[in-house]
Amino acid sequence: MKKDITAVGYALAAAFFYALNVPCSKLLLTDVAPTFMAAFLYLGAGAGVGVLYLFHWKKEAKTERLERQELPYTIGMVALDVVAPILLMVGVDIGSSANASLLGNFEIVATTVIALFLFGEKVSGRLWAAIGCITLASMMLTMDAGQGLRFSLGSLFVLGATACWGLENNCTRRISGKSTYQIVTIKGLFSGAGALCVALLAGEKFPAASLILWVMLLGFVAYGLSIFTYVRAQRSLGAARTSAYYAVAPFVGALLSFVLLRETLSVGYIAALLVMMVGTALVVYDTL
Repeated sequence: MKKDITAVGYALAAAFFYALNVPCSKLLLTDVAPTFMAAFLYLGAGAGVGVLYLFHWKKEAKTERLERQELPYTIGMVALDVVAPILLMVGVDIGSSANASLLGNFEIVATTVIALFLFGEKVSGRLWAAIGCITLASMMLTMDAGQGLRFSLGSLFVLGATACWGLENNCTRRISGKSTYQIVTIKGLFSGAGALCVALLAGEKFPAASLILWVMLLGFVAYGLSIFTYVRAQRSLGAARTSAYYAVAPFVGALLSFVLLRETLSVGYIAALLVMMVGTALVVYDTL
């Protein structure tokens, strides 16, 4: 029981750490280009957890460290973590922070569907209902106000990011029993370096050193500590239960968007929020 309570604490901590990502990134994106933003967020995560790893790696058993057979999943994890944050930062930059935060729950749909078709995991009827609600809410959030069935470009970029993270979650799940420190360090440093190369090739303006430090600090908290506590929670709770607790992150992120950015609430957004809450509740009920 005590172990489960600790794991729940890890899962909720992961959600709250990640909830800071979108609204705080929106503030920094006024001075930092999207691809550089994605790069330094992940480099901050990798560097921060990497420093912690230096004090821990000698205590690890060799069996905890990644081995050759985990290489395909590790490469997939890194490659997807290059693409996903770039798509998210572009979406946040040109769209609404509140929308982007709430659309983060589409990651549940992507993770579940990919787990079903690629890895043969079972999906219950209640979870299918949740997927339907979350998908409907996501479609409502992506509609341009007054533009009929035309979708907003920013929201489509965010949905692309959640699809990448859905596949990445399934890759990370296969190695979650290994060293959390090593997984997050590799994920952060290599994915960040990949995004940095993309930013340089794209010719984006290099940000000021002071801004880089702020972005890396945000990356350490919103990605590094979030991923670290998420993987720790998975060990005891499993992937499904962990994702259920983690599903509070988009709602906290949306709340922070209204508080920090003074974004307005539309009728369409409130309707989508209610549908999303029903879908999320079904996910939690199905997995607990």
